[in-house]
Amino acid sequence: MACDKPTSAQDQTQTSKEETMNETVAAPTQAGVLVLKNMPEFKAEAYNAETGHYTEVSSDDYKGKWTVVCFYPADFTFVCPTEIAAMNAHLDVIKGELGCEVLAVSTDTKFSHKRFVETEPLLKGLKLTIAADPTHELSRKFGVLIEDAGIALRGRFLINPDGVIVAQEVQAPPVGRNVKEFIRQIQAHQHAYKTGEVCPAGWKPGKKTLPVNTDIELMTGRVGDYITLEEILAD
Repeated sequence: MACDKPTSAQDQTQTSKEETMNETVAAPTQAGVLVLKNMPEFKAEAYNAETGHYTEVSSDDYKGKWTVVCFYPADFTFVCPTEIAAMNAHLDVIKGELGCEVLAVSTDTKFSHKRFVETEPLLKGLKLTIAADPTHELSRKFGVLIEDAGIALRGRFLINPDGVIVAQEVQAPPVGRNVKEFIRQIQAHQHAYKTGEVCPAGWKPGKKTLPVNTDIELMTGRVGDYITLEEILAD
């Protein structure tokens, strides 16, 4: 829609045909930004690749825990196994060191998940649980379903122990996501959650944070007195 439209909520009955078409093309399935909202309630069948058995998962399983719910378009595709393998390769950090549970999801059945894991060489030794969403209910709740195609966008949601979504990343299917950047985000959100401090751009453990919980008045308008651009950009 045009950039000079009012930003306040509009009466849907006044929406023009052109606006409706633009919204449909631009964001046909987005339910809105979920950051700072509670994780949607769900229950789904799944395949546990570590045990080799079918199982059932629900949002209750992840309450009180750091959790990532990671949607991918489909089994037996091309970018998807590279992402799943990359996440699996870093489970020692994500789940071991950071205590973050991982749930992968696609709209395939649990039977498809099992066959996919058994046949794709990149998924040898997989330890993830993959939820099945053939009814598309879960993908819709997280706002990532591509309705016409019946598959999910690449959506990744980080949930804190209070059940609140604190990070959301959604991408189109052609490009895979960076698991190392995601690990950095988990570390930063966990630090902020624990200390009340905030993390500047590119923050990693050991780098300087901004103690707004104690020095908010002194820092207002003077962030550069606490941290330099060189410190922000340093690896």
